[in-house]
Amino acid sequence: MQELTALTNDAIELLIQLVQTPSLSREEDQTAELIFRFLTFHGARPQRDANNVWALSKRFDPAKPTILLNSHHDTVKPGASWTADPFGAVMEGDRLTGLGSNDAGASAVSLLATFLYFHEQENLPYNLICAITAEEEVSGANGIRRLLPLLPKIDLGIVGEPTQMDLAVAEKGLVVLDCVAHGRTGHAAREEGENALYKALDDVQRLRDYQFERVSELLGPVKLTVTQMQAGTQHNVVPDRCTFVADVRTNELYTNPEVVEFVRSLIGAEVTPRSTHLNSSRIPLTHPLVQRGVALGCRTFGSVTLSDQSMMPFTTVKIGPGDSARSHTPDEYILLSEIRAGVQGYVALLDGLEL
Repeated sequence: MQELTALTNDAIELLIQLVQTPSLSREEDQTAELIFRFLTFHGARPQRDANNVWALSKRFDPAKPTILLNSHHDTVKPGASWTADPFGAVMEGDRLTGLGSNDAGASAVSLLATFLYFHEQENLPYNLICAITAEEEVSGANGIRRLLPLLPKIDLGIVGEPTQMDLAVAEKGLVVLDCVAHGRTGHAAREEGENALYKALDDVQRLRDYQFERVSELLGPVKLTVTQMQAGTQHNVVPDRCTFVADVRTNELYTNPEVVEFVRSLIGAEVTPRSTHLNSSRIPLTHPLVQRGVALGCRTFGSVTLSDQSMMPFTTVKIGPGDSARSHTPDEYILLSEIRAGVQGYVALLDGLEL
């Protein structure tokens, strides 16, 4: 069993390297190599598929339940308003500033340290798999969705995202709808044509006024927001086509396909979902992991931000060091003390856990 303080220090050094190595979504090959080497150096036997890296605990037993420790190593693009070097990994006292330090590098390295702490332990009542994956920020096909079919059966997933080490016991899902209203062209000076833009505006008003009946205690109502609209070719032609996009954040009381059918029944426009696999999730408050977390002082809450949890067809919880409010912001940072507390928190959650 490796000593936890030393593993945490090594994890912090790895995070510095990860921040210094650009890993935009779909361009994570170099950070995947860093993670692979880190696991190898510490005695694990990592595997890699595309830019996803994972390892199984040394005494993996198919007869035992399996817990997946997962976070991601891709980042969004840095915005123009950064004042620090996004890849500088600038250290100022307890504070490490850099792209991906908070979202979700701190969670990724904390989970790696936690996995290695338990990796060689005998008589664990469960197996562990640690998977640090790609393309989370774009919900890409070559991230966790690609990896899951390659893994053994998973009974519980712990998803590392910045939650201040509180337990996100529910998470909203996402459906993006491409909508098309059809009309007929005509000259704008005469009473001709059928204005697709007006039809679309009527549809948007219906969607704006509609309230989904089922309201979650943790996640609230389904939230539908029209975010884009486009129509017309020139000022004097009645448009025969208007497109608009609806962003729908679903709660666990509706399936994504069910929400799509609700929207289709409300409006006249054609409705095409870009996907329906980004599902809402919820873990029972009576689950042993949640009960253990509450006993350790973790707060439970429902999360409105999407993660790879949405693509996991098994029980999951989201928890990690850092603060979601810092994610995707200029001069993103993490405190080293948050990482140390994160590793200790993960270990406390898992130590002696019975599923």
